[in-house]
Amino acid sequence: MESSRAESLTGQRWLFLYNLNMEATGTDEVEKIKSKFMSAWHNMKYSWVLKTKTYFSRNSPVFLLGKCYHFKTEESGELSADGSNFDKLHTEISGNVEEFRRDFISRIWLTYREEFPQIQGSALTTDCGWGCTLRTGQMLLAQGLMLHFLGRAWVWPEALDMDSSDSESWTSSTVRKLTASFEASLTAERDPKILPRPRRRPARRDRDVTEMRNEVYHRKIISWFGDCPLAAFGLHQLVEYGKKSGKTAGDWYGPAVVAHILRKAVEEARDPELQGVTVYVAQDCTVYSSDVIDRQCSVLDSGKGGTKAVIILVPVRLGGERTNTDYLEFVKGILSLEYCVGIIGGKPKQSYYFAGFQDDSLIYMDPHYCQSFVDVSIKDFPLESFHCPSPKKMSFKKMDPSCTIGFYCRTVQDFEKASEEITKMLNSSCKEKYPLFTFVKGHSRDYDFASSPLHEENDLFSEDEKKRLKRFSAEEFVLL
Repeated sequence: MESSRAESLTGQRWLFLYNLNMEATGTDEVEKIKSKFMSAWHNMKYSWVLKTKTYFSRNSPVFLLGKCYHFKTEESGELSADGSNFDKLHTEISGNVEEFRRDFISRIWLTYREEFPQIQGSALTTDCGWGCTLRTGQMLLAQGLMLHFLGRAWVWPEALDMDSSDSESWTSSTVRKLTASFEASLTAERDPKILPRPRRRPARRDRDVTEMRNEVYHRKIISWFGDCPLAAFGLHQLVEYGKKSGKTAGDWYGPAVVAHILRKAVEEARDPELQGVTVYVAQDCTVYSSDVIDRQCSVLDSGKGGTKAVIILVPVRLGGERTNTDYLEFVKGILSLEYCVGIIGGKPKQSYYFAGFQDDSLIYMDPHYCQSFVDVSIKDFPLESFHCPSPKKMSFKKMDPSCTIGFYCRTVQDFEKASEEITKMLNSSCKEKYPLFTFVKGHSRDYDFASSPLHEENDLFSEDEKKRLKRFSAEEFVLL
């Protein structure tokens, strides 16, 4: 309550200062100063981190992207996710909790950033206030790439060196950002200089060849999502692909539109390491098996044979204006699969990356935290800000019905097995006449739908795709 009142008062002061500047400025400078004030306000707003704890029941299993963890103990009660009271538990239970923490922290966390290179065609150097769905899409794709290059069993060796208390609070970080941003707005400085708080670097240990190889891929995957124009899946590239669907930097992006943007980003990636991965987006809640297999069997750019791994994205709607609770068991079933790479979803106007559940609550990573730009091109760039120290939970009832579900299949056989397993799950959990989505044999063209070519020379989106994206951007889907 106090935090809301403080934020409201701060917002009022900013509005007063903003109006004061507008009165003293010529019309030619209005838009420029407006942009700076809004960026400064968003940077301040999304750097306000309250140290709230997430509690987990000891008596219910916790699922995280297909892995199950048990915190069960003879005593009833709850556990906090930051490890503050884990030492009170029996060692067996504590071990399982540590495994969960290590697994969760190892997932790649992508959040709002500030002070990155300017996005082409705009004056924006931050995505605060508008880029959350792009960030959750990045997290889902990152998990797919982690499965591809590292496997589901991989965990970051330094995960437990992360201290959840390192999350910067209002007094330690945001006051500095607020002051620097405000002074920059008044003095027309382009980039406010803020001294970063030094982070502890864990001591290096002797590592074997496998661990060194895994660290190389760990860093490489994160670098593909860097906030610079050349990063394959960075914000700059995603915004560029979004322009083809009528989106620009600063717009809201829905989970369905983001699914298509991710597909194009993977198709256009030129890193040889990425040639063995493709993305398929379901059409009208239908996965056409032959279209997926065609993508997997398409010739690699190197000319070599073999099949590609596929990340399948399925934009769906879990109800009308509100999420239908009948879909809860299906969502839980999906998140129980090891080849699930998560869900792009959230609450209305706030996108989250859902990665697990306990009971009727979803476990997620929140992109709504503004962090400073990290140059991923330098050697040994800091990794800590790309890993979330503590999970969050949200009741399934609060979930926005618009979402995109993701799966990863390494081979054609894996896809066929997954389609059978998910179809059974869809049929068993379906209380309505029709399932949430379906797997259909054959190609989309066999059902009189225009097929989407794998590669297009002159345009990133076919005419059929553009129509579909416009429909997804309209009222049919609630944008997050």
